[in-house]
Amino acid sequence: MAGSTTFVIVGGGLAGAKAAEALRDNGFDGHIVLFADEEHLPYERPPLSKEYLAGKKSLTDFTVHTSDWYSGHDVDLRLGSRVCSLDTSAHTVGLRDGATVRYDKVLLATGSASRRPPIPGCDADGVHYLRSYDDAALLNSVLAEGSSLAVVGAGWIGLEVSAAARQRGVEVTVVEAAKQPLLAALGETVGEVFAKLHRDHGVDLRLQAQVEEITATDGTATGLRLRDGSTVAADAVLVAVGAKANVELAEQAGLSMGDGGVLVDSSLRTSDPDVFAVGDIAAAEHPFYNTRIRTEHWANALKQPVVAAAGMLGTPGEYAELPYFFTDQYDLGMEYAGHAPSFEQVVLRGDVAGREFVAFWLDGENRVLAGMNVNIWDVLDDVKALIRSRSAADPGKLADPRSALADLLG
Repeated sequence: MAGSTTFVIVGGGLAGAKAAEALRDNGFDGHIVLFADEEHLPYERPPLSKEYLAGKKSLTDFTVHTSDWYSGHDVDLRLGSRVCSLDTSAHTVGLRDGATVRYDKVLLATGSASRRPPIPGCDADGVHYLRSYDDAALLNSVLAEGSSLAVVGAGWIGLEVSAAARQRGVEVTVVEAAKQPLLAALGETVGEVFAKLHRDHGVDLRLQAQVEEITATDGTATGLRLRDGSTVAADAVLVAVGAKANVELAEQAGLSMGDGGVLVDSSLRTSDPDVFAVGDIAAAEHPFYNTRIRTEHWANALKQPVVAAAGMLGTPGEYAELPYFFTDQYDLGMEYAGHAPSFEQVVLRGDVAGREFVAFWLDGENRVLAGMNVNIWDVLDDVKALIRSRSAADPGKLADPRSALADLLG
């Protein structure tokens, strides 16, 4: 493409940085303008609730590129600069100060924000949400040994922070409305594994419990009051009840919306041919599943930008990666691949009590929809192959560690 062409990237996270990298790697010699809300160089978010709070990594360890990389690759990185409007007719993005930047193609990588439930007291001092590095730094400052933390929500963020806090000697209480932690993601059987994990490490886990109020004194949070009348005293409160995709810009621009995000095809192109979307906001047609999938996982932010960049350059491909995510909590590490919004049964293989096992989610025809390896690190490729085979598996053999997974492909 001609050097006078301008590609704009909206969003300064991992996806935005990887998009700029992919454009340059694929020979784009035009202008790249990357707008980032935050004042920090683009960075990866998973370490915020994992290694950073555990004291194992600092921001520079999970920053995607140095400032020299952006200047060396002629990327106009504008930190602390929020795009407030997108005019697809004029091909411009508008900034807070009223300035506009014209684009030939634009990529939306705006990510997501922490959900803020309508709980009285949720805006008091001492109530934390975890989405940005600044959020993590503030939370990090209050997780002192001997202090106490109340966590609202037993999803990935809530549990990962709880693990980091316990390892730092913080007393932790987790309140979750569902029957088990991670119920929507993993189901009841595997959710119980995580419930036991946290209880074994001293977390006061209260399931099927509703938060009525975040209590406060003089505007500072002091804990929780639950629907059953019980209370939880805490020095700090973390609200971790999920995320909401940042789709306001796309909505304002009149792009097609659905499934909680921006509708894109398998090449990650939106309803406007010059606008692409990746990451948390992208509700993408998936060629393997023949349905739209929108997930808020690191793997999409890492890998989708390569496909989007190809489309922006006129050589569209398909994003066909199986959904993937991972977690590290205490001595439990796991990887999950696949997509199982509904399933008929869960088959467990290995030592569940010892937390070294593989779980499989099966449909009514015994086809593997998804798999999760826990503290077993040589089976992920076989799990993915089972999913992609679409063939029925023998549940008994799946559950038997003596049956090699590779031999179950038929």
